[in-house]
Amino acid sequence: MFTSVLMIEQPLTTVDVDFVTTLHGDDQVSFVVLMQPRGDQDRLLRAIDDVALGELPEALHEGDEPEGEHARGPAETALEHSLVALRTKGATAVGQIVEDHPLDKLKAVVDETGADEVIVLTAPHFVEEFFHRDWASRARHKVGVPVLKLFAHNE
Repeated sequence: MFTSVLMIEQPLTTVDVDFVTTLHGDDQVSFVVLMQPRGDQDRLLRAIDDVALGELPEALHEGDEPEGEHARGPAETALEHSLVALRTKGATAVGQIVEDHPLDKLKAVVDETGADEVIVLTAPHFVEEFFHRDWASRARHKVGVPVLKLFAHNE
C-alpha cells in the first residue's frame, strides 16, 4: 500500500479528492491527513495573497475569520469532511489537527508511518512561495521523501 501524508488548511473539495485519489492509478493509497487550523499563518500575508488573486472582499474580511482556539472547531469539521470524502473514494484515511509546529509534526508523521510521499494541498500563498517559506518548500528539506505541492480548489 502506498502511504501519502496530506497537509491541508481547508476541507478537501470533490475535485481535490478525485485528484489525490487518482495520482497513483489503481494502486491502493492510504492517507494521513494533517489539518492546520487558521491563525498560525500571518493575517497580513493572507490578505496580500487575497489581493494578488483579485479577491478584494476576502482581503477586507481577513480579520473576521476565526483564528487560534476559535479556529479549532471549524478545523475539526473540515478534517472530518475530508476524511469521509477520501474514504468514500475507497482510500484508507486517518487524520489529526496540527497543534503546533506543522513541519515538525509532518516529519514525525512521515517517520512514524513510513510514508512514501507528502502532498501539500493549500491555497496559493504567493509571498511565502516567492521566498520559499511555504510548507512544501520547507518540507522538501526536512522530511526525506518526495513532496508534491498542489493548489486546492474552491467549490
